[in-house]
Amino acid sequence: MTPFQPVSLAVEGLALSRGGLRLVGGLGFALKPGEALLLTGANGTGKTTLMRTLAGLVRPDEGRISCEEPVEEAVAWLGHSDGLKPGESLRMALRFWADIHGASRKTILPLMRKLDIEPLIDRPAGQLSRGQQRRAGLVRMALANRPVWLLDEPAGPLDGAGRERLADLVAWHRSRGGIVLAATHQTLDWPDAGHLALKAAA
Repeated sequence: MTPFQPVSLAVEGLALSRGGLRLVGGLGFALKPGEALLLTGANGTGKTTLMRTLAGLVRPDEGRISCEEPVEEAVAWLGHSDGLKPGESLRMALRFWADIHGASRKTILPLMRKLDIEPLIDRPAGQLSRGQQRRAGLVRMALANRPVWLLDEPAGPLDGAGRERLADLVAWHRSRGGIVLAATHQTLDWPDAGHLALKAAA
């Protein structure tokens, strides 16, 4: 996969609510190509709502989100679901996602090697552990070949080795000019990553 065309992501004066409850107000930050931001905060402070807003799934109450490309073309989103069908093998599932995104099927095995799940390629997703499913979900997301990654609790089901593989994948994405924003309760040791802590609204 070739490097991305330069894309940045900027948030200005963002206000978010859920069910009539204000979660976030006056939020702003900017990310340049190759940068990462770790989003932390207690449950209910709006981390997932912010991620869904950046993905274009939720409309903000106020503020502006700026990106050189349309969100639907720039963003790859990994939520709590890994996008796998229990009865499908990883070979079938990842070929499907590669075709959907217009990616070469030849990129599937190299990405699986990065996550150390290549030997599982013909195993049905329903027979995988949660950590293995999350690694496959990360491969699925990488196949989209989009510059902005939004990761909601990406390390939740991963063990130590899995978190190392995740860090390697994120470093690879950033080296291509990609941007990563991750909402996390886990400690993620990503070099030079920024940190933004959300707090409960008063």
